[in-house]
Parts: sequence; structure tokens; C-alpha cells
Amino acid sequence: MLNLEKFQEARNVLREVVLDTGLVYSKSFSRQTSNNVWFKPENMQLTGAYKIRGALYKVSKLTTERRKKGLITSSAGNHAQGLGFAAEYFDAKATIVMPETTPLVKVNNTKSYGVNVILAGNIYDDAYAHALKLAEENDYEFVHPFDDLDIAAGQGSIVFEILDKLPDASTILVPVGGGGLLAGVATLAKILKPDIKVIGVEPTGAACVKASLKAEKVVTLRKVETIADGVAVRTPGSTIFPYIQGNVDGIITIDDWELVEVFLDVMEKHKMIVENAGLLSVAALKYLETKDENVVSVLSGGNMDVITISSLVQHGLRSRGRIFTFSVRLPDRPGELHRISGIIAKERGNIIELRHNQFVDINRNSDKGTELIVTLEAFGHEHKGSIMTSLSNEGYTVNWE
Repeated sequence: MLNLEKFQEARNVLREVVLDTGLVYSKSFSRQTSNNVWFKPENMQLTGAYKIRGALYKVSKLTTERRKKGLITSSAGNHAQGLGFAAEYFDAKATIVMPETTPLVKVNNTKSYGVNVILAGNIYDDAYAHALKLAEENDYEFVHPFDDLDIAAGQGSIVFEILDKLPDASTILVPVGGGGLLAGVATLAKILKPDIKVIGVEPTGAACVKASLKAEKVVTLRKVETIADGVAVRTPGSTIFPYIQGNVDGIITIDDWELVEVFLDVMEKHKMIVENAGLLSVAALKYLETKDENVVSVLSGGNMDVITISSLVQHGLRSRGRIFTFSVRLPDRPGELHRISGIIAKERGNIIELRHNQFVDINRNSDKGTELIVTLEAFGHEHKGSIMTSLSNEGYTVNWE
């Protein structure tokens, strides 16, 4: 069972190895939400995510013989690295099956622990099925990423750290994939502080726990579609589901576009890289109805490849109006580019890119014979509108995003 003794045992095993990541007060999000917001930054954990907690505790309970025979798991990345670390720490043999869509940084980081990595399927469930097949064929110990009470106990150990530093915490927001972290956090939180609220946060496109709670039984989603690859799970764990039912106070769902905007906020305001799954608990802050309460958002991980980071930054800047593109038709004559760039400069816009197509119209001498596409940097939507107004006032007809 998930009881206090089990959580304490997990804490004792982990405290000599994993980091106590503390709490980070967010002045920015506190101001935005009228609550006192704290981050539990598990993105700063040894493997870049909380998953090391459950994996290390689970492997600690296996016999030396079982470890030598071999461990296997399926993971989108964070549990893979957690088990890789645990296998290296306990000198165990391990195989990790990851979806083919797993970000390269997670694949390479997992390999760095000396484990065998196999890529199979497009989503977690595909990798899971393949890992079970290999476990049966080779008599490996399957270490489930979330549907295991030892795993949940290890993950839940973060509650000790939260309440040690913030005894007056009133709400904990927890990202949810298969439910292991949520089950562990909610169960221990209610044991230590029965009046605390624990709320799970899922992407709208992969809300398997919300669907299961509504049906009052574990259900499988027909498909999942979310940029939060770390929680792209179709079916929550059946072993841990009763603990979620009995201890979780609610579920909030978040659209992908909200994660894009929050990514930029957290990076700029706190100088932290947090992966999309880990940002769910931050995006959910605005949906709380509480005021002046101590709220803790668990940042579950920070493992992202540079290409994904770049894409999120670009999309975030565009959604804020800080980068935008407009097009305009011009007469093909000297001075037109200079004239437009002068208007933009006067409005303090910064040109990032110009594309000048002189052959958009067969009649280059017409008033609209040339197309100019301009990408600009601005201070936000208001500044963007001001630039567009100035161009219109000078007689230009502009089309803009």
C-alpha cells in the first residue's frame, strides 16, 4: 500500500542521492494570479526530471540477481533517464524502449548512462507494448514508468520537501501523464496535511485521467495529440488509479497554445528551461479560483532539444506580437524600400528579414508590381498595431499576421 511508512522508506533511500530541489518563489506569476506562487523545480533534478525518484527507489528494492538479469522499461524520455541513472548507480543491466518521436536530447542523454536504447512506435503505448514483449522473451524485470506503487512512492517524496519548506502550502498543481506522480503526490500530501488541495493538470489532447475519473474506471483514449510529449499517454495506470480517485481534488486541462506562451514567460522571468509537460502546472495557475493562498506548481522536467526550444521561442514571440510579418505591394522604382524602412525605423521597429519579389506581377511598372514581405521585431501587439497604422497613413495597403 501507499502509506506513510512506504513514503518514508523511499525518502530515506533517495535523500543520499537525489537533489532536494527546494522551492522557487515566482513574483511574476504571484502578481498575475493574486496568489503566492512557488515552483518545485524538478527540471533542476539530476536527470532533468522527477522520474529519477521513482526509478531509483524501485531498483533499490530489487535483488542483486534480478538487477544483473536485466531491467527494461518504456519511456518518452524522463523515466528512461531515471532508470538509466538507477541502473548505473546499482550496476544493473538495462534496456530502454522509447517512441521514435522522442526528442534527440532525451535519446542521447539516456544512452549516456550506458543502457541499450531501442526506438519503437510513434507514441508511448507502442513503446510500452514492445517493451513488454522483450521483457517476456528475455525474463527482464519490467520497471513501469508510472503504474507501480514503488514508483509512485518515490515520486511522491517531493511532498516532504514541499511541506518542509512551505508548511502553509494550500494547493499543489501536478502535471499528469499516466498518473504516477499525481498518485504519489496526492496520497502523501493528504496523509501529511489532509486539508491541502492537489490538482492534476493534463493537456487537452491527452486527458486520460480526467476521462477515467469521469467514467469512474480506467479508460483508454482513442488517440492523443499534444506537444507535451512527456505526458502523451492514452491509458492511466490501473494500480495507482484508486489513489488518484481517493486523493485528487480535481483536474485542469490545458491547450497546447497555452504551453507555448507559458514557456516564454518562465524562460524570461525565471531563466529556466522547462519542457512542455512540466509547464502544465504553470499554465493552470490562471484557472484557480483562490486568492492570497500558497500555491505550488510542480515543474516536472526540463529535458528539451535545442530545435524544440527554438520553435517554442519563435511561436511564443509571434503570439505576443513581438515578432510579426506583413506584406505590401509596391511600385518597382528606386526609393520605395528606403521609404518603408524609414517609416518602420521612426516607429522603432526592428527589421529581421526582407523578401523583395520584383516578378510578382508581369507589369512591373504598375503601382503594385513588386511584393515586399517584411518580418519585424516589436514590443508587443500595441507596438505592432502602431507600426501598421503608420504604414497605412502613408498610403500603403498592408496584409499582416
